[in-house]
Amino acid sequence: MEWVRFVLVALLFVVAVVLAAIAVFGTYKFKFVLNRMHAAAMCDTLVLMLALLGVCIYYGFSLPTAKAVLVITLLWFASPVASHLIARLEVTTNKDLKKECEMEDENND
Repeated sequence: MEWVRFVLVALLFVVAVVLAAIAVFGTYKFKFVLNRMHAAAMCDTLVLMLALLGVCIYYGFSLPTAKAVLVITLLWFASPVASHLIARLEVTTNKDLKKECEMEDENND
């Protein structure tokens, strides 16, 4: 039973690290700030959830698990708010935003 728990925790942490690496890659791949922020913010929540599940499975129901839940709950609330504030700042200060957000019209062949 101990090996099953170890493998599950290791798998959760490996997936979390891989998703974090994908978020970093997405942050550098995209050209515009809003796209970069979206790539980072979407993976952030999932990586935190996977890490929390790994910690909960490793420690079981104990004080370190309760601390991890509190910290990650705080981050779950703070991360979207911070992402929203950065996006709002970009929208209000970028004068070329309409040009950056233009989409190609598919009907114009």
